Amino acid sequence: MTYDSKIRSVDLDQLFEAILTLKTKDDCYRLFEDLTTIQELKDFGQRFRVAKMLDEKVPYQKITETTGMSTTTIARVNKSLLYGADGYRLVLDRLKKK
Repeated sequence: MTYDSKIRSVDLDQLFEAILTLKTKDDCYRLFEDLTTIQELKDFGQRFRVAKMLDEKVPYQKITETTGMSTTTIARVNKSLLYGADGYRLVLDRLKKK
């Protein structure tokens, strides 16, 4: 089954095919450091950390204290967890099984 994304494009399909060829964390660092700015990459990491904390039912205030992220950003991540495309849920569940 193919996910029907509103942002689907040939360019993104090719990018995701390339990402799927990565085999190690070092491979990921190499591609993503070339593909994004360092700050964007750090932001991705922080958002994922927030998603994990929200999944573990950590309160917003504790997340803010721990990560330095604003409650607005935390709320956006939470909205994605609850009403998004289930990308966070997909990987969080898979990581739990590891």
